[in-house]
Amino acid sequence: MAECPVSVVILTKNEARRIADTLATLKGFNDVWVVDSQSDDQTVDLARAAGASVESFVWNGQYPKKKQWALDHLPLKYDWVLLLDADERLTPTLCDEIAALFADGRAPNMDGYFIRGFYRIGDQILRHGQQNHKLMLMNRQKLTFPVLDDLAFDGGWEVEGHYQPVAREGVAKVGCLDAALIHDAFDDVDALKKRHINYAKWEALMNLHQAWPLDVVPKRQRLKQIFRALPCRAVVMFLYCYVVKGGVLDGRLGLAFALQRAVYYKDIAKFQRAFKRGAS
Repeated sequence: MAECPVSVVILTKNEARRIADTLATLKGFNDVWVVDSQSDDQTVDLARAAGASVESFVWNGQYPKKKQWALDHLPLKYDWVLLLDADERLTPTLCDEIAALFADGRAPNMDGYFIRGFYRIGDQILRHGQQNHKLMLMNRQKLTFPVLDDLAFDGGWEVEGHYQPVAREGVAKVGCLDAALIHDAFDDVDALKKRHINYAKWEALMNLHQAWPLDVVPKRQRLKQIFRALPCRAVVMFLYCYVVKGGVLDGRLGLAFALQRAVYYKDIAKFQRAFKRGAS
């Protein structure tokens, strides 16, 4: 496989059980960085043993947060960057599709690309239901993560939240790749529950303060505004995930996943009411 002119940045903190498997999926990439937040397990040693460059990150409580800090400060070899979490695994098909964007020395005609993530629970990949869509392959000269007024929000932390990068100037041109990655978000249930609560608190405050940035894609922005204004969002999300997106076809785990998404939005509403009462 030809080398791909894309730098890979993987964010870690105590990811020893995952990092080697994630790095092993990066076929054709020759500039791979692990940005680690003071892990006290074997994450750093395993990353270096697999050939990755490792940089330590200590958050100062301000912007830029971890992703943008990496884009700004690492001596990356390329302007095109693939941002990964340690629980995201590339497939050979996805590696090939990314490499094809740069075939014959040409540059992509986009500023960035969304990549779908198929969730995996145990040994089963969920092919239906709600999927994760992240603008994670990007030209760092064209796109940047926005600075938000969320530093005092409960649940916020060193990594940018559930929002996408935006254009540095004008309007960004973004596309979506056909191939998907595998997202192993459910392999650590305790960590998942903690993230769930933290993000639910943060999203509740983002809603109350109307602090969300505009999505880079106008259609996505309109859909988000409609969804945030809906009553009973937990029920709507369950029906969307399980019925509209066909989560029922994933069997028992499809139902469990749809229920998990519903509980998440139920918790956002609960925290939103609590924060609103506290401010009154």
